[in-house]
Amino acid sequence: MKTTQRTGRLAAAAISAVAITGLLASCGNGAADEGGDGAGGDITLSFSSSQSEATPNYYCGMELFKERIEAEDLGITVDLFPNSQLGPDTERVASLQSGDLDMDLQEAGMASVYPQIGILGAAYVFDDVDHAFNWIDNDSEEFRTSFNEQTDMTIIDGWFYGNRTFSSNEPIRSPEDLQGQQIRFPDTPQYLENARALGATPVAVAYEEIYVALQQGIADGQENPVVGTKSASYDEVQEYVSLNNHQVSIHWVTLSDATLEKMSKEQKDAVFETVKEIRSENRECVEQETDEILQDWRDNGPLTVIEEDEVDREAFISQAEEHFKNYYTGDDLALYESIRASAGQ
Repeated sequence: MKTTQRTGRLAAAAISAVAITGLLASCGNGAADEGGDGAGGDITLSFSSSQSEATPNYYCGMELFKERIEAEDLGITVDLFPNSQLGPDTERVASLQSGDLDMDLQEAGMASVYPQIGILGAAYVFDDVDHAFNWIDNDSEEFRTSFNEQTDMTIIDGWFYGNRTFSSNEPIRSPEDLQGQQIRFPDTPQYLENARALGATPVAVAYEEIYVALQQGIADGQENPVVGTKSASYDEVQEYVSLNNHQVSIHWVTLSDATLEKMSKEQKDAVFETVKEIRSENRECVEQETDEILQDWRDNGPLTVIEEDEVDREAFISQAEEHFKNYYTGDDLALYESIRASAGQ
């Protein structure tokens, strides 16, 4: 995706807080007796995310969803709210539960209402994105049913955000290189535990404040997929990126049950099928964009790329596994071990 196209989207997406509040008020959801078997009729879906318009999950995900679902002429209009326009992750989760928000694309904030979802983001719990998608398709039904029953939200599917990597002011090739480094991780128990599992000192900084924290030295580094590091311009205030790929970052496309109950079965099926259909295209887009960014950094800087074959990934994996097998207990340990056991299937 070319920079000029992303710039055009950025210019087109400016929406005032007053307008957003008014939209959510106007999109209040009714309820029917059975999810996906409501009266149907015209419906406007508010679809939000913390990610910016410059990330593939937006222009190869959320925008594709809007374009395709509206083209089906089922009375569905989609309004997109990227870049945390409707609040930070945990606030948007609360809005989904209440029915004030229809759809959301995110990861960390879901743990505020269903802590076990954090295990899906444990460092090296998934070997790679194929492993993650195989688990979603074949082994996640019980997990997603429990999530729905306890939260009044439905996970439709997951879209690949990228493999999370470290950017820092010092090269990171092994767990020993993280000792003494204060690395920004999302402020959730699982992410902060990921830091400890990998050997870093976690610094909890809000997503919207990462750039300033790096610029001012409050944090020595941060972890994000390459596309996230680039889109947020963290490469302006860092010196290295390490391709240790410690987490397959999946952002969950989640629907409020209040919205689901309002939709007809035809509308519901179209929404679910469209989200699923986009997943492979979104992944291809993320991987292409990641490759282009990395090649640009290699050729032009400003970051020095620590390549995958320069990273002692086995040391990171074994350290993380030992940590989590001692950290998790009961059902959490069972889920972690079942996901690890599904690798390579």
